[in-house]
Amino acid sequence: MANMKRQREMDSLQLTFDGTVAILTMCTAENRHNPAFAKQMLSTLEEVQKNHTCTALVITASDEKCFSLGIDTDWLMPAIQSKQFDDIKDFMHTMDAVFKTLLLFPIPVIAAINGHAFGNGAILTCACDFRFMRSDKGFFCFPEVDLSIPFLPGMIAFVKKAVPYYRFNEMKLSGRRVSGAELANDHVIERAFDSHESLMEGALNYAKTFDKKRSIFGEHKKRLHKHIIETIDNENPYFIDNMILTV
Repeated sequence: MANMKRQREMDSLQLTFDGTVAILTMCTAENRHNPAFAKQMLSTLEEVQKNHTCTALVITASDEKCFSLGIDTDWLMPAIQSKQFDDIKDFMHTMDAVFKTLLLFPIPVIAAINGHAFGNGAILTCACDFRFMRSDKGFFCFPEVDLSIPFLPGMIAFVKKAVPYYRFNEMKLSGRRVSGAELANDHVIERAFDSHESLMEGALNYAKTFDKKRSIFGEHKKRLHKHIIETIDNENPYFIDNMILTV
């Protein structure tokens, strides 16, 4: 990673490069998803996509414990109580745009899960093409069943591309925390590493094996994920626009 070049830093995201591999690092302690995060993530993804020297993207976090703990409930719950429905709808639609961008990204997107990935944080990694994770610390979890927050139809569709149905069913209904080693056995992640250093080295080395033409890579993903995009576009708006987001 010695040749890593820093490009620019934002409030909660940092974009750097290691050769032709872009590295998007989430820089807050828990990397919670709120309107500012969603807009910055979408803007940064669009910036990487416009940079045609990039051959792969690695998404990770700087915190020692957390990759991302998902939706910022400290923002969401008060927003619901104060009926800031337009802000909530805009956030949900922007996050859908983030997920769609990742699903259709014309270069490989690799999640280097350096710590806890809960809820929307875990869901974010499922929109990526490949996942690597630490085996020595950090859990992967869908706690929505305990928070009374149901998955949107589009989320279910693309999480199922990353997580075998039997494991997704068990995790979604139990809210159980799963380790990197177990996820490796289920092929949810490509490999589990025993340290942050080896995780980043492994993710970057894997990213550097790719040098595909964007035209064919993007077309593959467009056709492969066609049904997922249709679900996001056609089914999610009903639940978002009618604020059917909690039960």
